[in-house]
Amino acid sequence: MVMHSHHVGVLFILATFVACSPSYENSEQQPLSSGPEGVEELYRRWDFEWGFSGISTFAHLKHLKCLSERDAPFDIGVIGAPFDTAVSYRPGARFGPRAIRAASARQLPFRAFNPRRGLNPYGSAYTILDCGDIPVSPFDNALALTQMTSAFTELGSRAPALSHSTNPKIKLLTLGGDHSIALPALRALNKNYGRPVAVVHFDAHLDTWHPGKYPSPWSSTQSDYTHGSMFWIASNEGLIVNGSSVHAGLRSRLLGWEDYEDDARQGFLQINADDIDELGTRGITDLILERVGTEVPVYLSVDIDVIDPGLCPGTGTPEAGGWTSREMIRILRGLENLNVVGADIVEVAPAYDGPGEQTALVASQIGYEILTSMVGRGLSKVKSVNGKETQLGNVGEGRDEL
Repeated sequence: MVMHSHHVGVLFILATFVACSPSYENSEQQPLSSGPEGVEELYRRWDFEWGFSGISTFAHLKHLKCLSERDAPFDIGVIGAPFDTAVSYRPGARFGPRAIRAASARQLPFRAFNPRRGLNPYGSAYTILDCGDIPVSPFDNALALTQMTSAFTELGSRAPALSHSTNPKIKLLTLGGDHSIALPALRALNKNYGRPVAVVHFDAHLDTWHPGKYPSPWSSTQSDYTHGSMFWIASNEGLIVNGSSVHAGLRSRLLGWEDYEDDARQGFLQINADDIDELGTRGITDLILERVGTEVPVYLSVDIDVIDPGLCPGTGTPEAGGWTSREMIRILRGLENLNVVGADIVEVAPAYDGPGEQTALVASQIGYEILTSMVGRGLSKVKSVNGKETQLGNVGEGRDEL
């Protein structure tokens, strides 16, 4: 009876408290109206993402399966090529696109203004989409090569949403994947532009090795296609402009001096990682621009192992003595006027990355810098209806980062 009386007393006190408490009213908590204005307000309030929310697309860009949805107009597509079965050492770069997208989460479209170029690449007149991934076979390298070549060719042949003299075709930024994905990209560019392109290649390795320099008692035609031979194949197919291409950041071991001699015959200028100590970042960019110029179409290829593995450990073939991420970004900013018609960021293997996922983070920042330069150069001059060149977009002078 004592316990029962106690419970009754507690219930009486709670009932009295609730009855005497003032009612809680907050207009902000009221449901939105169901009329047209309410729908617009609903969209304004809920069509928003924080850096840590939403489905992972690159920089929270709109996702569209561009390969299957052919009618959607865009100017630049970010597309994944999750292929890594042409590597000579550690696999895992097939997970690179996913990791780079996740690491780009703080690149919110409303807070992506780049002071060095004076524009927000995600808020300009250019339409940039995350085009998803190419459905690459993990079982058959020959089939995978065909799939990637077909995908790059089909996308690159489309007319851009904003067509003008500096933007005649859609451009792609590919997230690898191992470095062999550059071969199908170059084959597609050659078909769509009808000419070879220059290659500006950031890497610890040459990647112009003759396939026979990978000794094996068992060989096949398909085994010639690797992440260290794709530029040799591309050069022999006439896809690369001989005499206007560059390697930068080199520091790997060689078979001998003949490696450099073979590379020189393919028309590449060799810039070693150590050269930055003497030349600085401006000296590196000056060498590249002197070699390539600003008018020839360029394929920009960034192997993340150009960065020192102490800073970017998440890669398949790490080499000590690389550049810092700051140096790499400053060099890219110095190359913002290159006529980049396609680009890639490759060899990010998140399984070997640190707990802070720093390799993917650096790769996502490199992507942001490449997109900024693509948009900035493209918007600097456009053709108006009457054929005159006019300014378009929020393109400022920015500031010199070098």
